[in-house]
Amino acid sequence: MKKAVSALTIAALASCGFAAPNKNKLGPAKPEEVAKVEAALPAKAPAPPKKARKILVVSRCEGFVHKSIPLGVKAIQLMGEKTGAYSAVETKEMTDFNAANLAQYDAVLFMSTTKLDPTPEQRAALLDFIRGGKGIVGIHAATDNFYQWEEGAKIMGGLFCGHPWTSGCTVQVKLDEPDHPINECFCGESFKVKDEIYQFKDPYSRDNQRVLTSLDLSDPDTKAVKGGNPNKVERTDGDFGITWVRPEGKGRVFYCSMGHNNHIFWDARVLQHYLAGIQYALGDFDVPDAVE
Repeated sequence: MKKAVSALTIAALASCGFAAPNKNKLGPAKPEEVAKVEAALPAKAPAPPKKARKILVVSRCEGFVHKSIPLGVKAIQLMGEKTGAYSAVETKEMTDFNAANLAQYDAVLFMSTTKLDPTPEQRAALLDFIRGGKGIVGIHAATDNFYQWEEGAKIMGGLFCGHPWTSGCTVQVKLDEPDHPINECFCGESFKVKDEIYQFKDPYSRDNQRVLTSLDLSDPDTKAVKGGNPNKVERTDGDFGITWVRPEGKGRVFYCSMGHNNHIFWDARVLQHYLAGIQYALGDFDVPDAVE
């Protein structure tokens, strides 16, 4: 008779170099939603690629599994194909984080991955990858990882600390830098979006990354967490970053917390925002990223 694997057993295996089980068993994206993505894709990339680019899209989850992951992965793949900015390959395997395999990629994109805890060897491979001149991209729950890996959390830009603004909330998004090239798709205007918005704990800091968009608390409904859970707001400084960029060694990081709801992946503005950030991470879109 088979016995259930306990949490302690999983932790013990992880400490010996064995990954916790992947919980992402989701099937492919629905064709009707893929069609909506295709209709919203950017016509071209913000910058011509300096060479053929390839992205490793990671969709492994060892914690919560977001139902939007298959559509998100498909959107990233289709966007690269249509614009010619890159090609994208999906993986759910932590073993892909090794120097020999990563050498074929220009960026690693974490698509709402959760509770990942790379082994020391995998951590070293990822650090060498980005600091050697490659890119890291995080979408939505990419900040819900690396709780035991301080360097990894700092590279990504913060750690998930709840979402007072739940998936049914419509919030106002502020452009911290209206003229930044990655924000060009928003035409200089603050905008509303219906999505789950995170708050972050350390190492989130504007001293660590250049924040491009954040929650606009001048909007009364956003400030009141209308439709969400105001009792879960833990930050007292009113700083709820959504998008940021940061250099890391010779490499680059782009993160955007939008992406919980499926419709985000057929929002033309957000897709353009993603694409500009991805091209920055790839090294093809030279934009300001220094912390000021």
